[in-house]
Amino acid sequence: MLKTMDHSNANNINAETDETKCVLVTGGAKRIGAATSRLLHQAGYRLIIHCRLSCRQAEEFAAELNASRHDSAKVIQGDLNNETIYNQLIEQAYACWNRLDVLVNNASSFFPTPIGKITLDDWHNLVNTNMKAPLFLSQAAAPYLKQTQGSIINMIDVHGQRPMKEHTVYCAANAGLGMVTMSLAKELGPDIRVNGIAPGAILWPETSMSEHTRNLILDRTALKRAGEPIDIARTILFLIRDAGYITGQIIAVDGGRTLNI
Repeated sequence: MLKTMDHSNANNINAETDETKCVLVTGGAKRIGAATSRLLHQAGYRLIIHCRLSCRQAEEFAAELNASRHDSAKVIQGDLNNETIYNQLIEQAYACWNRLDVLVNNASSFFPTPIGKITLDDWHNLVNTNMKAPLFLSQAAAPYLKQTQGSIINMIDVHGQRPMKEHTVYCAANAGLGMVTMSLAKELGPDIRVNGIAPGAILWPETSMSEHTRNLILDRTALKRAGEPIDIARTILFLIRDAGYITGQIIAVDGGRTLNI
């Protein structure tokens, strides 16, 4: 299933600081994706907010953004586990304003896969959302991004570089996405920049995590505290707007956790 929801009817029209540049954020209605979408919108970009199940939340979010700036946010829906929709998703994103400047591959799945209990469904789910979808969405978006000298930003967990116990498939998929990021940067340059961001302790998983485990994680950071979604959003904005000579890099935004993981 793939559909577009138009929220261009709004009352207030504010001047855009970056005119017509358009950004697609997968999983853009919740958590880090929502913080990213909001900050980029404030910076003047038009937002294409992708969602899978949180359609109502995405619609309400887009309506809020459009209320502050007319025709500046739209929603597209699709399940990234469905490999047949990748090209359609990009085509619909492009059709929103007939241009695409940035693809932020933010959507992902996260759950444990202890050895002895890993299933093929687990493999497909984690690999699809964390590596396969970003790769094929990037491939589909490349012709459009080339027209605008655009960029791709992939969200890569720090555990793509340092393993996490009982999360073998998730870690492997993120490690793969790290190599996809560097490979795409080499292949798509000089027309398209491709970078990654590796968040640390920013938001806790939606599944339960004990306070003891959280404290252990925070104790391993150099800053001894959790970060916030806005820390990731600001780094994404930097990579889009201010980092014209940066490509093929994976920036850890983790409070120094990878120094002592």
